[in-house]
Amino acid sequence: MRIAMFTEVFLPKIDGVVTRVLRTLDELTAMGHQVIVFAPGSPPPSYAGCEVVRVRSVGFRPWYPEVKIGLPTPKIAEQMIAFRPEVVHAVNPAWLAAYGVLSAKHRDLPLLASYHTQLASYTKDLHLSWLSSTATRWTTALHNRAEVNLCTSPQMVAAALNHGVHDVELWPKAVDTVTYRPQARSKRMRRRLTDGHPELPLAIYVGRLSHEKSLDDLLPVVHQMPGVRFAFVGSGPAKDHLQNAFSGTNTVFTGYLRGHELAEAYASADVFCFPSTTETLGFAGLEAMASGVPVIGANAGGIPHLFDDGVQGFLVTPHDSDEFASKVRLLADNPQLRERMGRAARTEAERYSWRSATEALVGYYQLAIDRHSAGRTER
Repeated sequence: MRIAMFTEVFLPKIDGVVTRVLRTLDELTAMGHQVIVFAPGSPPPSYAGCEVVRVRSVGFRPWYPEVKIGLPTPKIAEQMIAFRPEVVHAVNPAWLAAYGVLSAKHRDLPLLASYHTQLASYTKDLHLSWLSSTATRWTTALHNRAEVNLCTSPQMVAAALNHGVHDVELWPKAVDTVTYRPQARSKRMRRRLTDGHPELPLAIYVGRLSHEKSLDDLLPVVHQMPGVRFAFVGSGPAKDHLQNAFSGTNTVFTGYLRGHELAEAYASADVFCFPSTTETLGFAGLEAMASGVPVIGANAGGIPHLFDDGVQGFLVTPHDSDEFASKVRLLADNPQLRERMGRAARTEAERYSWRSATEALVGYYQLAIDRHSAGRTER
């Protein structure tokens, strides 16, 4: 199958959407499919044997400079004509991927769109609330041009349907259980993340340091727990704000970690903290579970789809720092409970492979092709 993929985010940016795109490309090429990727920013010219077309872009300043807004050019049309795709995949259509939607319609090509980010929620967190209703209408209109729409959790399927999106299906979750594993735990990384206090319980967050992640909710938790060390692994537009807010506490900021170092960071923790209410899936939570670490997460968005409350971790009321602190304390004070939940988390994560998730995606590509053909017949 020949697939043209338009994505709003790609390397060198690191986040959950990029992770899913990369692992999907790995599997698609291994399965013999051909993919061309259109991406903003400064991506590599190829990835996993797929050509990556760099699209001219500008930073979303001052609100979120890491996000690059793609500016379509005639080069895209030329590349599309040369590649001759059988199906177009628009990843999180908003700007560049929105052009992918329009390009598919203009060329009478089957279209699949996948929904990874609650754009309307992000506008509120970035103090752009006046754009929320416009963002919802825009993304709904784009998705309703697709023959198939995919969401990454049942909660997001329900949210998309509630917003008026049609033809919505579930794209199964997946995680790399080879890279992320309990055996990656290391004394060196634990000393680094605890600032030289490896004997104390360690709670970590991994991901973007941005306002929509509700990371300020952890500040009262940190203040209530002087006997627990905390670490933030990642970076983003809220980095300076968070470092100032957590200054003087038992907290370490590492910046971005990658590869084996990132796997070590997950596995060296005792608890994973996930206060975000805007996750459509929550890859970091899955990676923590694969690493044998129980998760404490907000009971919102896609996080409840990751694990069973009280089995592999705990769900807490969004923005309730006292409840969050009580669950951190419970796990910090009970090594046996941590170990039991960590084992259960690893067992749950082992159920989800990238190959099976990508096979499901290919099935949805075919569904989009079949529906498109049926629509042509009706016309």
